[in-house]
Amino acid sequence: MNLRRPATQCLLLIVLAATGSAFAAELNVFAAASLSDALQVLAASYQKATGDTVHLNLAASSTLARQIKAGAPADLFFSADEAKMDDLAKAGLIVPATRRSVLGNTLVIVVAADSTLVLKSAADLTGPAVRRVAIAEPATVPAGIYAREYLQKKGWWTAVLAKIVSTENVRGALAAVESGNADAGIVYKTDALISRKVKVAHEIPAADGPRISYPVALIVGGRNPAGAARFLALLASVEGRAVFAKFGFVPQL
Repeated sequence: MNLRRPATQCLLLIVLAATGSAFAAELNVFAAASLSDALQVLAASYQKATGDTVHLNLAASSTLARQIKAGAPADLFFSADEAKMDDLAKAGLIVPATRRSVLGNTLVIVVAADSTLVLKSAADLTGPAVRRVAIAEPATVPAGIYAREYLQKKGWWTAVLAKIVSTENVRGALAAVESGNADAGIVYKTDALISRKVKVAHEIPAADGPRISYPVALIVGGRNPAGAARFLALLASVEGRAVFAKFGFVPQL
């Protein structure tokens, strides 16, 4: 990705390089699957500046939180909802002073790129033209929880429930629509933007949908706290916000 970097961005990378070169190490970042593309770009930038090797563990936030609770070696946790971060906070597993809400997102309904389905609103998911609706697991995975809460709020959940194709994470829901295993899916807007195999049939207005917040924090006992702090600084920087915005996220900083 070719992003023009103003002087402040270049200064940040110089500082990262100066502070990181003497302490090059491995950095384990546990992050929601919906962040995959943006974090791969930022991880490459960070690695070039510091010499650290960034390992991205990308999965459903609920899965990552369970792994951290079980003692997985994480330095940084980037969740797709506040609830999973709250859970780790209650367990004393995050460094409270480092926690911040970095991003927002919205939900969209997608169909295959060649689909003839016309969906004027989410209410159309209840109609006979839609047989299968893919969403991330609605009890534990943030994207699925957001989708379920929105449909419940509008009174459509019961009518759609029998049609639900539940997937491991939001990228799984996107893949189900891409492959034709679901007629429609509810995913983050950012996921819809990275696929050429789907199109947005209906965008749920931010004011009408759930508040989607992505918090990040350092993990207590992480093996590379200095590296995690530097990576967190990059996420919150002008460069970080520009990358997230390019992928459709709404930076909150």
